[in-house]
Amino acid sequence: MLAVVVGTGRCGSTLVQELLSRHPGVGFVSGVDDKLSRLNLAGRFNGPLYRRSAPRPAGMTSLRHSRRLLEKGRLRVAPSEAYHLLDRHVVAGFSRPCRDLSADDLTPYLRRRLRAFFDARIERQGCRLLLHHVTGWPRTGFLGAGYPGLRVVNVVRDGRAVTNSWLQMGWWDGWRGPDNWFLGPLPTDLRREWEEYDRSFPVLAALGWKMLMDSFAEARAVHPEGQWLDVRYEDLLADPRAEVARMLDFLGLDWSPAFEKGFGRYRFHAGRQAAYQDELGVAQLAAVERVLDKPLRQWGYRD
Repeated sequence: MLAVVVGTGRCGSTLVQELLSRHPGVGFVSGVDDKLSRLNLAGRFNGPLYRRSAPRPAGMTSLRHSRRLLEKGRLRVAPSEAYHLLDRHVVAGFSRPCRDLSADDLTPYLRRRLRAFFDARIERQGCRLLLHHVTGWPRTGFLGAGYPGLRVVNVVRDGRAVTNSWLQMGWWDGWRGPDNWFLGPLPTDLRREWEEYDRSFPVLAALGWKMLMDSFAEARAVHPEGQWLDVRYEDLLADPRAEVARMLDFLGLDWSPAFEKGFGRYRFHAGRQAAYQDELGVAQLAAVERVLDKPLRQWGYRD
């Protein structure tokens, strides 16, 4: 079976993917596989190697955008979004589409490539469940058209925190404007809203989160009932055992002794949940909260 952990990016989905991949019944595509994309490795030993390793250090970003050359925990086999592999072996536009990829985008030719890619890894890794990680656009319609039983764990985080985090990431290309960034052009109403705030970059990041959250709501609405689970990052930090148990149950996995051993290696810290209050200016935060008022209320982040 194929399942995905999805999110906007900087939402906690990496933590969720890595936690769930500690389960001995779960397979995944690793960063090593992705870096050697020409070889199209199927990752036979990904799970056993990963489950022997320590958890990802808090705050670690990609090597390309890291400020340090050497970091503890950098060299390891761990789950990856594998965009190099997917672009090369499924469809070249998977990593940076200008809009969400839907079921209508999956041609018979691409369906064969998609199935060949994931089926080979499920067989080679001998796993009950292959869990993949996707950020940005959901792409669940595209993936679900190839795998009708696709289960989706959607990780949601406070849009103010995501906005603040995006602005600090080396990969965030909003500085080039919405005609050149990773999400494609802003819809007319959102562009007008951005211009009303003198083309503020924090507002642009907030509108990007808003646009993605709308796409996740649309994707959830058309996904088969019972195959989509929303998980709030803040709830995971507050009660990790309960939230992880809920995710395992949703994916049809048990809380085995082997998983307990891996889970016990994690420490959950809620220290940066409200960092945006200090790291954004007063006027910037007020503008972000105004443009995000409706979606923040919809997702339970404002009364």
